[in-house]
Amino acid sequence: MSPSPSRRDILKSAAIGCLAALPGTAPPVSARFLRHRSDDGTISGQMTGAEALVEALLREGTECVFGIPGAQSNELWDCFKTKGLDYLLVTHEFSASAMADGYARSKGKPGVVCVVPGPGLTNSLTGIAEALLDSVPLVCLVCDVDHRAKAHPFQVHQLPPVVLLQQVAKTVYAVQNVAEIPGTVRQAFDLSESGEPGPVAVVIPYPLFIATHHFNSPPPLSPALSFDEQAVARAIELLANRKLRVGIYAGVGCMNYSAALAGAAELLQAPVATSVSGKGSISDNHPLAVGWGYGPQGTRTAEAAFKDVDVVLAVGVRFSEVSTGYYSIPKHRHVIHVDANAENLGRVIKTDVCVHADAGLFLGRLQESGEQLVRPCNAKLAARIAGLKKEEYKKNCQKYPGCGNDPMLFILALRRCLQPDALCFVDVTQSEHWAAEAFSAWQPRTVFNPTNNQSMGWSLSASLGAQRVHPGRQVVTITGDGCFLMSAMELSTAARESLPVKFFVLDDQAYHYMQSLQKSAYLRTTATILARLDYAALAKGWGVDYQEIGPGEDLDASINGVLCRKGPVLTRLVVDYGKRPVRWIDAVHKRYVDGLTIDQKMRFLARMGARAIQYTKQND
Repeated sequence: MSPSPSRRDILKSAAIGCLAALPGTAPPVSARFLRHRSDDGTISGQMTGAEALVEALLREGTECVFGIPGAQSNELWDCFKTKGLDYLLVTHEFSASAMADGYARSKGKPGVVCVVPGPGLTNSLTGIAEALLDSVPLVCLVCDVDHRAKAHPFQVHQLPPVVLLQQVAKTVYAVQNVAEIPGTVRQAFDLSESGEPGPVAVVIPYPLFIATHHFNSPPPLSPALSFDEQAVARAIELLANRKLRVGIYAGVGCMNYSAALAGAAELLQAPVATSVSGKGSISDNHPLAVGWGYGPQGTRTAEAAFKDVDVVLAVGVRFSEVSTGYYSIPKHRHVIHVDANAENLGRVIKTDVCVHADAGLFLGRLQESGEQLVRPCNAKLAARIAGLKKEEYKKNCQKYPGCGNDPMLFILALRRCLQPDALCFVDVTQSEHWAAEAFSAWQPRTVFNPTNNQSMGWSLSASLGAQRVHPGRQVVTITGDGCFLMSAMELSTAARESLPVKFFVLDDQAYHYMQSLQKSAYLRTTATILARLDYAALAKGWGVDYQEIGPGEDLDASINGVLCRKGPVLTRLVVDYGKRPVRWIDAVHKRYVDGLTIDQKMRFLARMGARAIQYTKQND
């Protein structure tokens, strides 16, 4: 039986379909977004709990499960094999949750991680937390110890999984009997995608996997999508004022509605900036796309274009600390904030209209109101944006003196060499901000960051999760040497499974990102120097190919040489950051200093003055 279409797939198809119609001809919202399934999807028959669970995963379209089997989960993993559900063995459970995250971001549907209780769960919590803070749908299958009345005390791994998970999951379901398993798992899929997406955990005591039951479990009713009609009407009334210039700020909530977002921009003749997580929700090649951020931390193009904006229409975005450069948000006359999670609305900046609505429904309603909202084509705006982009590209291409490769020039070269649909995973390095500025996203779900939990080492593992289910596409990572140390052992997984990810490590033997932050505040660095590694020997030991790009080498030729190799490749890029500015860091520093009291500023200046005249070595 083929899996039922997910809610997000239905919404995506509907949003794209509504744009095919001219303003005023689209079908009503209620008609476009009716829930339906290709069949009733009932799981029925005599089977074990493990078999029923796997049936639920298959009905939900799961393509791969990520994790490590253990004493409490062996029955379930054996059932994965029996029923032909693909799985990927990882080296560490943090990687399992990151791989499921990379799967989810690249596919647009929930990723599945399966771990044992105790250390398996605690190892995975950082990755699950990243998914929670970045609004990524996961289903976390957590096996538990025996809780029956006659169960022995002091069982191995007997930490309380529900308590541990409550801080990093939208909801935790604790299964009590075998009959609940398939319905609970499918409910977890629905909830992980509803409203603001996020991880949902299902905790199952291991004896239930071998217990049998005659199941008759229909699919759960899908939650209704949020749509505040009155607030939408107020937003449209404000947007209909053609004397006010509109700019759109799009977050990851718009990722499934790229065509609808572009249509709204063209309707309103509005420049579109994105959050970091929202990169790709509109193609950077679109004439109204201006990059990310719209403040001093983002692209120069976005900052300049939004200076002319009267109304910011923020859709599917939270104004988080990272995406706003420590809340470096320019003031505008009016703000309309649209989000599927009511708790996100109006939390950071003063908002005229808060709209609790699914982004796809809201963008669809704008299209339906086309006659009321449509503005004449603004050729001057498109020409200005094109000029700003051209000037910004020239600035990014500027060479700065140094003894190694400039990461910005590497990022630009990598974009030139990759295919348009390549998947690029960027880690928590100083270069993540340059990548946000300069690595163009031409399609949705092609550029990825661990944005709001900033989990170091995430990209290496997440890229493997994506490559597993996108075998024909280029997948690359941009990571620093510090992040590489966090999850480097997963290169053994890439070699074992022949996953042809190309891993680019920017090596300067330091936590350079932390050095940049420390030097500006303390005039010295503390605990930032890393060991020198023999990357060639490491690659050989893991069984992956190796390449090194030294100073002065032709970046395009070197990168193309790596990309043309068939298997996984570890590439060390010797880097030097020189004096190239980082707009995000500069914006954060200014915003932080502006927030200090006079007394705090005086103490900082006194300390820095004393250290400026010290002649002893202060860095380590």
